[in-house]
Amino acid sequence: MSTVRIALANVRVPATPDESVHLASAAVGDAARQGARVVCFPECFVPGYRWPGTITPPPDPAFLERAWRAVADAAKAARITVILGTERVTDRGLQIAACVINPDGTIAGWQDKGQIDPSEEVTYAAFGTERHVFTAGPLTFGIAICHEGWRYPETVRCAVRRGAQVVFHPHAHVAELGSYRPHTFADPANTFHEKAMLCRAAENTCFFASVNCASEGSGTTSAIVRPDGTLQCYQPYGQEGLLVADLDLTTATGLLASRCRTSPL
Repeated sequence: MSTVRIALANVRVPATPDESVHLASAAVGDAARQGARVVCFPECFVPGYRWPGTITPPPDPAFLERAWRAVADAAKAARITVILGTERVTDRGLQIAACVINPDGTIAGWQDKGQIDPSEEVTYAAFGTERHVFTAGPLTFGIAICHEGWRYPETVRCAVRRGAQVVFHPHAHVAELGSYRPHTFADPANTFHEKAMLCRAAENTCFFASVNCASEGSGTTSAIVRPDGTLQCYQPYGQEGLLVADLDLTTATGLLASRCRTSPL
């Protein structure tokens, strides 16, 4: 089978950690009912991204374990692969990660964020040192989390050189005071971020699937870009819902990534 349906959970920013679990579990079921094989959530969706200047509950390992189990149960009930943006409490500090959950509810593995934005270093002090690829039926995929995909193209190329046809890009972006508010994708007046989505796909001949929460005035939205760098679809700005698309995997050859003469990460 050369076509795979994926879903990006462009849901609202959760108000509380408990709401993040409720929203995630509901979206998992919705994605499965729409025929998706994989559903991906934004960065740190559980328990919620720790935005600078906001007051959030302290990291709670027991809550996270319960949350991961609840979402895994939803994945098992729906028979769907889940990429859950979350945080992990480690002996080196708090860490941003993506948890990959199999359709039987088991944990396939983790992709820890290896490139941290300077603004995150105080809150999320730990970082990953390895990159992984995962499978869901005929689909092989990698994950580059937010800042990694925007500023470090090598993280995407690494996954594609290891066979990934799609690189998922969980990110977190809300409106900042005085920031530009786009109405069309990759608006020239906007920041570089959405243009980077096009580049990550085209420079590696892979699909690039970037997912953000729905919030008023956000400078980026969720989108899926084809391996030739053209936009396949995007979620209207600020509109909550699943972005669902069928991907023709025969077009994701990884050709340009494979021709890179530098060593893979």
